[in-house]
Amino acid sequence: MKREILNQLNAWKEGDRRKPLLLMGARQVGKTYILKQFAKTAYQNSIYINFEDTPGIKSVFEKDLTPEVILKALTIIAEQEIIPGSTLIIFDEIQECPNALNSLKYFCETANEYHICAAGSLLGVKLAHIKGFPVGKVNFLHLYPLSFSEFLTAIKATQLQSFTTEIDKIEPLSEFIHDKLLDYFKTYLYVGGMPEAVAEYVSSENFSKVREIQQDLLQAYNLDFAKHAPRNQIMKINQVWQSIPSQLGKENKKFIFSKIAKGARTKDFAEAIQWLIEAGLMLKVSQISTPKIPLDAYADPDCFKGYLLDVGLLGAMANISAKVLLQENQLLQEFRGSIVENYVAQELVHNHYGLYYWTSEGKAEIDFVFQNENIIYPLEVKSGTTNKKKSLRVYADKYAPHLLVRTSPMNLKKDGIIFNCPLYLIGQLNRLLPVV
Repeated sequence: MKREILNQLNAWKEGDRRKPLLLMGARQVGKTYILKQFAKTAYQNSIYINFEDTPGIKSVFEKDLTPEVILKALTIIAEQEIIPGSTLIIFDEIQECPNALNSLKYFCETANEYHICAAGSLLGVKLAHIKGFPVGKVNFLHLYPLSFSEFLTAIKATQLQSFTTEIDKIEPLSEFIHDKLLDYFKTYLYVGGMPEAVAEYVSSENFSKVREIQQDLLQAYNLDFAKHAPRNQIMKINQVWQSIPSQLGKENKKFIFSKIAKGARTKDFAEAIQWLIEAGLMLKVSQISTPKIPLDAYADPDCFKGYLLDVGLLGAMANISAKVLLQENQLLQEFRGSIVENYVAQELVHNHYGLYYWTSEGKAEIDFVFQNENIIYPLEVKSGTTNKKKSLRVYADKYAPHLLVRTSPMNLKKDGIIFNCPLYLIGQLNRLLPVV
């Protein structure tokens, strides 16, 4: 399965500022697969160490963290020579061996000619609580579920995928291409981007089997809570996790703690929410008071919306039936358009945008506000083809932006200062905005 991050990994290999690499990402998004594929295509050989499956290997890192000692031990374990630049060393589930994590500092300082990639499903959680981690001694990359563009490649709609990445004019696409992309987009909303679910769809096109895999993944995450979360937070993490669909079913979608438990307050669940965010399972969209740079300085940490890492998993949690795929735009409008908003949040994160939204004293709400270069854009998400744009108008009257962005099932076009980006092109925003 081809992933766009391979280009970034190859750039890392050839970069003159290369350091040991940490590949971040939630469990089951394909980190192990992509690192092994990278090793196969870009190196002569590789050494793969999994600290969760073979915990005995931790002993290698217990006494001496100097690269010379570690490399000698790895050579014996793997029964092969480690050649700088030709051998890729992969440390998987590295969060299970903090000493191995710390050893990356010494590789950076005294043996950076050796190429090391490390990955771990709960690295975000671990790194947030490790004191003295050598900041500046490693490179970071993040792997997410497949984007819609990657989904098109996976299902072998490669001509369409290439077409979407080459659009350089803001004008309507042919109705045939527009409708074809919308059909694939609705399929993606159901299948999502978890690699195992996508692989099943590519193999069988059986939505029931896809849903079974999604339910298995959700169950695996529940087991992770019990295995890896702090004991006093396990129940709270479960409560937050299970509440996300009902939170998104509300009209304004703002996260309300009393929906988790009667009388619940922010401080009661703050640690549980942060754990889910650090684990890469929950996407937090913070409310901003005003759209100024930097957006984070104007964010209220206690006012936010919470989405899942993957739109297909959200559909599985909400028990959305595959039958809605047969109904014109029903899937787009499921529980107040939250499926579509979850998708947009994913695509923004995939393209390294921060997640924020804006409200105006109950009069209007802009679903997302993001910064591209040094310009802040409001982004309104529409699950239908209505031309109503009250919230955008309120925002425009207040802040006079040069461009308002709306994403919907409608075709690509610009109407005055309103740019309509079809939902299936949200992943191309960073390319399209400069030519609007």
